[in-house]
Amino acid sequence: MSELSVDSWISQIRKGLVEFCVLAILSRGEAYGYSILRQLEEYPGLAFKESTLYLVLGRLKKEGLVSVRTGPSESGPPRRYFKMTAAGRARLQDMRHYWDDTNKAINRLLEQVEE
Repeated sequence: MSELSVDSWISQIRKGLVEFCVLAILSRGEAYGYSILRQLEEYPGLAFKESTLYLVLGRLKKEGLVSVRTGPSESGPPRRYFKMTAAGRARLQDMRHYWDDTNKAINRLLEQVEE
């Protein structure tokens, strides 16, 4: 597989994981966008662009998976705080189960791959 196609494959996987990762961060509690970005950066390979994050947060809000409130900032303009709803917690649980099952299946498959 060429480096270009590996990069494309990685990009596709990451696109599919953004929502999962954002919901996982929000399962810890309410957070504003920049703090979500900083938390994701703590995990190598999970950092996303700010524009990507805000598109996902907008979609999650539209789907009723997160709620948004505006609150004061210690410095600068007010911040938008995102909090996971009950529907968001249910979605995260469903995603987690699927992830766990898929991860186990892939690991079993890879155990049989000849190097």
